[in-house]
Amino acid sequence: MQRRQFLSSGLGAGLACAGLPPAAAASGAAGEWPVRPVKLIVPFPPGGPTDIIGRTAARVMGERLGQQIVVENKAGAGGNIGTDAVAKAMPDGYTIGLSAISSLAIAPSLYARLPYSVERDLAPISLAGYTPCAIVAHPGAPFDDLAGLIAYAKAHPGKLSYGTSGLGTSTHLAAEYFQSIAGVSMLHVPYKGTSQIAQDLLAGTIPLSFESSLTTTLPNVREGRVKVIAVTSARRSRALPQVATVAEQGFAGFDVVTWFGLIGPARLPRELAQRISGAWQTGSATPLARQAFENIGADPQAGSPQQFGDFMRSETQRWGALIRKLGIQLD
Repeated sequence: MQRRQFLSSGLGAGLACAGLPPAAAASGAAGEWPVRPVKLIVPFPPGGPTDIIGRTAARVMGERLGQQIVVENKAGAGGNIGTDAVAKAMPDGYTIGLSAISSLAIAPSLYARLPYSVERDLAPISLAGYTPCAIVAHPGAPFDDLAGLIAYAKAHPGKLSYGTSGLGTSTHLAAEYFQSIAGVSMLHVPYKGTSQIAQDLLAGTIPLSFESSLTTTLPNVREGRVKVIAVTSARRSRALPQVATVAEQGFAGFDVVTWFGLIGPARLPRELAQRISGAWQTGSATPLARQAFENIGADPQAGSPQQFGDFMRSETQRWGALIRKLGIQLD
């Protein structure tokens, strides 16, 4: 089964997340919406994959809705701060968000005191896309593949440091999952985003990183400034076809991607959620959106609010089971 089928068409047609009102709840004002600019909160710093996808979505959706969509970066806590801001916004369609797997499917099981409830406080709008994670190393690292990485980590338990884009992100969980099945212990160095990781990796401050963005990785790979040890998706990345997956290197079934989705506050009228979803569905098929996603090694996705709600619940169950198995708790 291809990833696109899994993310887009294999989601089922059950009920959307709790909090979406029936269509009748959409007031007459919803028909006039939007009469002023819409704010799109991106819960990560500028320059990373979430930001690029958010700005792309803002542009193509704004063109179809006939109103400007302004991106506001509100980073911190692995995406939870910006996602919480969406949850606490007025449900009038003028504040929406572009969040990720970390805040929408991982955080509910990872944090005992999360300031928002995905089911209670957020309205799903549409899946937006996904990108594979990559295990990237400094060229001077004494290994070139997973077998060498594992051998080195076992010889230096708890000393091989690796960077991720933050506690509770998909890259953090991918690293934890990998360590558990490979039988190694490494030192986690969390960052607030992807740009600083790349800088520290190039400088040799950290020898290894689990990255969700190929934006900065691809040019550095071509110039020989970093080496990619593996990609974490089930299939090889179109952007790095020469790099074997974790599954191909001895860990069958390993499949971790970072996905992104459009959300709104709970009680967002169903009509508005559907209109935003429709704007993204047509916008995501444009050459502009396709090229922007290709540039960061990502694949655009789209679907209905109901489909995205079902998908988030299935992903929450999947990652919750892994988090409980690994015994990870961040508060």
